[in-house]
Amino acid sequence: MSYENLLVEDANGLLYLTINRPKALNALNAATLGELERFFTDDYRQHGQFHGIILTGAGDRAFVAGADIKEFLGIAEQGDGEKMARRGHDIFFLIENFHRPVVALVDGYALGGGCELAMACHLRVATQQARFGQPEVNLGIIPGYGGTQRLNQYIGKGKATELILTGNPIDATEAHRLGLVNYVLPDRETARSKAEELLQTIGAKGPLAIRESIRAINAYYANEHGYGTEARAFGDTTKTADFREGAAAFVEKRKANFRGE
Repeated sequence: MSYENLLVEDANGLLYLTINRPKALNALNAATLGELERFFTDDYRQHGQFHGIILTGAGDRAFVAGADIKEFLGIAEQGDGEKMARRGHDIFFLIENFHRPVVALVDGYALGGGCELAMACHLRVATQQARFGQPEVNLGIIPGYGGTQRLNQYIGKGKATELILTGNPIDATEAHRLGLVNYVLPDRETARSKAEELLQTIGAKGPLAIRESIRAINAYYANEHGYGTEARAFGDTTKTADFREGAAAFVEKRKANFRGE
């Protein structure tokens, strides 16, 4: 089992899964998503018994700062935006429905696909440096990996609508106040200790009860119609001139000039 963009570490009955693209702020490209899919589908079985997983990002700047925008442009030009969104949904559902608890350890930016990845985890522990947001409207598209659905679930329709429509990020303290984050700690080391503590506590409980609790909790929110609507809308927006302009402006580090086309 080898990965290009993931690191897997066994530690005291837990697995650490680290997205290892620090120079790209751990942005989610197709290769990284594929490796996450492999791990949560089959590869985790090679690690024997473990209580849970701590999912984090390499470096001290970002958990995951979003998706790979240059790669987005290529997919948009091929008209495959909806296909891309549905694949992202499927991979994040693997995490959300995983039979062992997955804790996102967020230090730095969790934006766009990074925020969506953190929300797909069962629990979130953040440092004071963490920042969360769904800034996709700045590119002329919408969140495509479950953001319009899960952000509603965690913080309610009103605030989720504000954050998605403005694209504004929030800090860790606000994310905790809104219910998006379970704990905020001063630094990465104390956040790691809290994540380990949570998983060790859960690991002492009945494993079948934990599995079925995860299944029952997720069943309350299961709504394929909402995710399907998001995927189709994401696909539609990736076909627009506005998205091409928004992505170009992002890459060129300038303000986008949207024309509603």
